[in-house]
Amino acid sequence: MGWTITDIETFLAVLDAGSISGAAARADLSKSVVSKRISDFEAAIGVALFTRHAGRIAPTDSALSLAERLRPALAELVAATESAQGGGAGLRGRLAIAAPMSFGIRHLGPVIAGFARAHPGLEIVLDYDDRHTDLGRAGFDLGLRIGHLKDSSLMARRLCEDPRLLVASPDYLALHPPIVGPGDLAGHEAIGYLNARLAEVWPFGPEVAAPRGGRIMANNGEAMRDMAVGGLGLALLPLFIVHDALRDGRLVQVLPGLAQQPLPISVVWPPIRPLPPKTRAFIDHIAGAFSGDPPWQRGILRPATAGGPAPRTPRPGPAPSLGEKTE
Repeated sequence: MGWTITDIETFLAVLDAGSISGAAARADLSKSVVSKRISDFEAAIGVALFTRHAGRIAPTDSALSLAERLRPALAELVAATESAQGGGAGLRGRLAIAAPMSFGIRHLGPVIAGFARAHPGLEIVLDYDDRHTDLGRAGFDLGLRIGHLKDSSLMARRLCEDPRLLVASPDYLALHPPIVGPGDLAGHEAIGYLNARLAEVWPFGPEVAAPRGGRIMANNGEAMRDMAVGGLGLALLPLFIVHDALRDGRLVQVLPGLAQQPLPISVVWPPIRPLPPKTRAFIDHIAGAFSGDPPWQRGILRPATAGGPAPRTPRPGPAPSLGEKTE
């Protein structure tokens, strides 16, 4: 008995989903079909890939070792097949994209929609999640990363940079002690981010003490923004999340003169050779969309970067606003 590419794809799908039923649901197949494919694959290679007990399955060491070699091999096979189609037939196949939730919803939709309209032969799958996904393991062709890259195995192209702003609502600032310098931050509470402590992402250097954690915590930047708009504390957020609230005055920037290193925003992809035409085309498309000043940065007063010039001094305005909203 031989094995097929479908058997390999099913095996990897079950491994990723952690269960027969999970893989079946994702593929819109019955559990019996998926289970039979796994059994046939095990029989074909003569190795047990999963242990089964009380309705649950767990991968064997052989399965994990096999998957480590099969993933890049399968990716290369798909890439070679798609490359052989040539440009005349247009882009074909499936393009799976992973991106952070807030950035994806707020800024990627129109970019990806334009790409989809230009390439009707492509099937496009979007996955918005703030957790970093192992692109190769999860079957993604590429992803968006915000921040300094830690996975050196990925290929990357920087799209732009975005500053993080310390913001608060005018109501919050009116009811709390004034903030005229970095030393005043210690007397204020900050809305917390569940995925990282504020000190771990503080961009202003150790000489500027971060405000203390407050009673509000969230795992999403837009939720943090909404809490800040509601007057519940200071929030440290990327400009791509708070730009609209700054423009309409719901939030103001606190201590805009603090210099920082902005966050890089990059598109990343597994090191596949040759790079499939669909992936290359999307990378070029998204790089063009975010070149220069991204749309959300236009008309917004941005803080100084470390080693660069300080921003212009805000114009005097009604107290207690500590920043300025620019048009």
